[in-house]
Order: sequence, then C-alpha cells, then structure tokens
Amino acid sequence: MTPSHSPLKAETPSASGFLPDRMVRLQSVLQDEINRGRLPGAVVMLARHGKVALLESLGWQDAARRIPMQTDSVFRIYSMTKPIVSVAIMMLYEQGRLLLTDPVEKFIPEFAKQQVASGSDGSVLRPASRAATVQDLLRHTSGLSYEFLGNEPVQRQYAQARMGTRDRNNAEFMPALGVLPLINDPGAVWEYSRSTDVLGRIIEIISGQALGDFLQHALLAPLGMTTTAFSVPPTLHDKVAEPFAKDPDGALQMKVFDIKTKPVFESGGGGLASTAMDYTRFMQFMLNRGELDGVRLLGPQTVDYMTADHLGAIPVNAGGSTALLMPGYGFGLGFAVRKDAGVAPVPGSVGMYYWGGLAGTTFFIDPALQMCATLMIQAPNQREYYRHLFRDMVYAAIAD
Repeated sequence: MTPSHSPLKAETPSASGFLPDRMVRLQSVLQDEINRGRLPGAVVMLARHGKVALLESLGWQDAARRIPMQTDSVFRIYSMTKPIVSVAIMMLYEQGRLLLTDPVEKFIPEFAKQQVASGSDGSVLRPASRAATVQDLLRHTSGLSYEFLGNEPVQRQYAQARMGTRDRNNAEFMPALGVLPLINDPGAVWEYSRSTDVLGRIIEIISGQALGDFLQHALLAPLGMTTTAFSVPPTLHDKVAEPFAKDPDGALQMKVFDIKTKPVFESGGGGLASTAMDYTRFMQFMLNRGELDGVRLLGPQTVDYMTADHLGAIPVNAGGSTALLMPGYGFGLGFAVRKDAGVAPVPGSVGMYYWGGLAGTTFFIDPALQMCATLMIQAPNQREYYRHLFRDMVYAAIAD
C-alpha cells in the first residue's frame, strides 16, 4: 500500500513560538536585498513543533524574464544533496548491507592502495597510512578533496582530470577519481570533498539501481518529496529558479548546471533539485528522528548517531575547507554539528545541525528548539553572506 502524505500543517507564528514582528523584519530585510539588486528572489520556510510558521516567496524566480518567485519554485540545491544521500547510505547500514568500517575498496577496487601526494608539485607519492572507510566518506575524512577548494597540487590534478565535469556516469567517474592521489591520509583531517559522490556509487553497487532510481523508490517517494530529483520534468520547467546572469557585486558569476535535462552524472554530492517544502519534509523527518507521516526509514538511535560529532580531535584542513566548517562545529555523518553555544559567528543551540548548497540554498535543524528552517536562493557568489544573515534573523525571531 502506498502511504498517504499530508502537508505539514500551518500555524501562526506566535503559536509556534516565533515573534511575528521579527518574522516580518526577516522578510523585509530580504526584500530590501532584492530591491537593491543583490538577490534575485527567495523562498523562506520556518517550522517549529512540526508546524509551518512561515512559508513566503519574495522577489523573482527569474529576474531576466520577470517571473515572480513562487513558494513551489524549484532550486538547484547542490550540496544539500549530501544529507539525503547520507541518509540513504545509513538505510543500507541499518539493513546490514554495509558496515561503516568497510573500506571503500571493498566496493570500488580503484580505491585500493591509494597514495598521498606531497611536494610542491604533488609528484612525491607515498602509500596512505590506512584505507579510507565508509565512515570517512560520510564525515569527509577520506583524503579526497574538491577541485574548486584551492590550488594545491592534488586539487590541480582534480581539475586536469576533469573532475568538475558532468559527462561521465557514476560507474565511469569513480575509477578516474580513485586513481588520483589523496590530499591527506584517511582519518587525518577534515577536508570537504567528493566523498559523497563516492557514497552515491556505493549505493548503486549495493542496490543494483541507478542512484536516482534508488533515492526515488527508497527515500524520496516514501517521504512525499514529489519534486526532488536529478532533473526537472518539462511540466515543471516554468518553476525553475535562476540566478542573475551577471554577479551583482562585479565578480565572475558562477555558472550553474542545467537541471532541465536528465544528467549523465547523478552526483550524490551535489546534483539534486528540490523545493522549499520538499526539503522541509526531509528536515521534519530528521527532526522526528527518522519518521514522517507514519513512515519510518531510520531508527531514532541512528539519527542521533548521524547528528553527533564524528571528528573529535581531527583538525580541519588548512585552505578552502576552513571557510566551510565554522568554529564551534564538528561534523557528523552528512551534517555539520554544533558543539558549543558560543564560539561560532552565528547563533544556534548545541546539537543543531545544518548544511548548504553552492548556489546559495541553506537549511538548519535545531532539535533543542524543535525547529527547522530553509532559505532557498540562487545567488552563488553571495551565499555565505545570506546564510549568516538568515541564521541571525531566524534566531532573533524566536520567542522562547
């Protein structure tokens, strides 16, 4: 029997524990950014205790064509794909189909006997101190990197090997990635990376399905996430949110990927499109510790385990990764996790967890306040500013 999915009920801000005038202020500040031409448009969603207190669209879905933003506009969520794929891996873990201690090479042979690069040009190679594991992939301690995070020799080799292109499927992409040198020993440092792309391929190998098909049948459809997918069907092309053609601050505008055609590469690390309310269903599922609308996909203890810090004393790698993991935060299995009430330059409760996407989307989940929130925008170059602004203003609007 197919489960029925009711929409999350709406509630007044005050009944949800928000201050109505401060929620108006949040919208006014974002609208001012739109009026100044720094932000095309936005969809804002705030929920507490399982009820939606605010769902509002502002500005333009497509500024060039003067199409207004809608609450069901579709966004490229880039790395907000990672938490979804991480949940999918943990579903297989709960089914006994993998262990977190499994070496990556158990599934992808090209990851055997990996080497770590050193030297000014990365030409000095030595064997890795140990094999990377599934846990390393989930917490980004695998020794992999991203080509856009810096200009280190390994990152240059990623660029030369065209790791940033999308013209290979997962089966073709992983052998090319697996033979590249590591930037660090597995388990040595936190380096944001293509680890979740590797998890996507492991899902394909274990399930025998393409990643998109597995996610659809095992996770997205059961949670009622009806729009989230690796491409947008023609019937929804008029819902796709677009960034400005030129960066409003004068920098080189990041080119976003096409989500209107089916991709060759279903990137587990950054390929999904979604809507504010689809992602709210995922957030509420996590806030409910693995269940939504009577559908349980993870056990409560597994959700708690995923959203605990898995780094401990493992340091953050110097370079591009330092800007991604704020002080006062560790990293769990797919999410950044807050360890301290202070330290970070933005507010949040101990135990809250979050992540965002390269084009500007962001979300956070605060179990202590029974709150989740997402800001959906397509403003790649301004993403960090709006993530911090949004977090500041949401916490300022909480009444208790």
